[in-house]
Amino acid sequence: MTEEATPTSTPPIQDTPAAPARETRRGLALPFLYLIVLLLIAAVAWLWWDTRQQFEALRTDMAQQLRGMRDDALATNAIVRDTQEALRQLQNTTAGLEVKLLDAQTQQEALQSIYQELFRNRDDWLLAEIEQTLGIAAQQLQLAGNVPAALTALQAADARLARADRSQFLPIRKALARDIQRLQAAPTLDVSGMALRPVQVRPGWEGRPRGVVGRPRATAPKDGAPAEPGSGWRDVLRAVWLELKQLVRVERLDTHDPTLLAPEQRYFLRENLKLRLMHARLALLARDERAFRNDVQASLDWLKRYFDLHDAGVAGTVRTLEELREAAVSVELPSILDSLNAVRNFKLAQEAKP
Repeated sequence: MTEEATPTSTPPIQDTPAAPARETRRGLALPFLYLIVLLLIAAVAWLWWDTRQQFEALRTDMAQQLRGMRDDALATNAIVRDTQEALRQLQNTTAGLEVKLLDAQTQQEALQSIYQELFRNRDDWLLAEIEQTLGIAAQQLQLAGNVPAALTALQAADARLARADRSQFLPIRKALARDIQRLQAAPTLDVSGMALRPVQVRPGWEGRPRGVVGRPRATAPKDGAPAEPGSGWRDVLRAVWLELKQLVRVERLDTHDPTLLAPEQRYFLRENLKLRLMHARLALLARDERAFRNDVQASLDWLKRYFDLHDAGVAGTVRTLEELREAAVSVELPSILDSLNAVRNFKLAQEAKP
């Protein structure tokens, strides 16, 4: 349109030979220009249409995405609601479990207390029995020197503690092990066998006592003939005096041993000797060395004084009693106070605990 106004606004040009040619070119340029304009319009229109299509597609896609996001949001909300509901249920369940756990802990503490009380009572019973056993063993060891009985008691106590399988009993078991080793290393003395020997020697001397005191000897007349009764009062006095001399006898004794008995009382001599040997046996069992040696020595003195030493049985009895007199009756034995003190200290420590 601008080009159409240009010829009108310019001054008239003089006709020249080149004017037709310009007109021809101008006529050819206008359709081309129109074509370009149309192409531009078509391009713009296509661009607008394509942009609109893209916009519509984008809007549709965004709408779909929005719907999807809304659906997702709704689903998320539903999930959140479900999660919240599940969380509330879980909280309620947790609260219930906490209550049950508290009850279970309370019951467990009660059961633990009962269990500990039962174990404490069982330990107390076990320790009381072991203490009593060790006390009896200590008495046997101290009074009778019975090493095998004491050793058996200590081994039985250690076996009971081993069956209990409690670590806190280890100090007691260590003390028991030390006492057991000392008892096993202690010198042994066959007291029971020695105590039988005074009884076994009785057949060697029973029934063989000599006369202790001789029978009264009849007083013979000075002339060696039996006296004939006279006719006067002097003969009567002489006969009475002879009878009195036979009834009463005075004899000097160097010792005042109570066993000096008349021949008709030999039974009492045997019984006294039996009592002496029995007392020696009891003294041996009681580890009373002084009383044992005194009784054996007294029995030897009686045998040597009142029995026939040439008799084989009496001589064998004397040899046996002399061996017993020289034998070692008492030996120094270890004590088991370590084990007793360990048990008592453990009991005191247990009682001091709350």
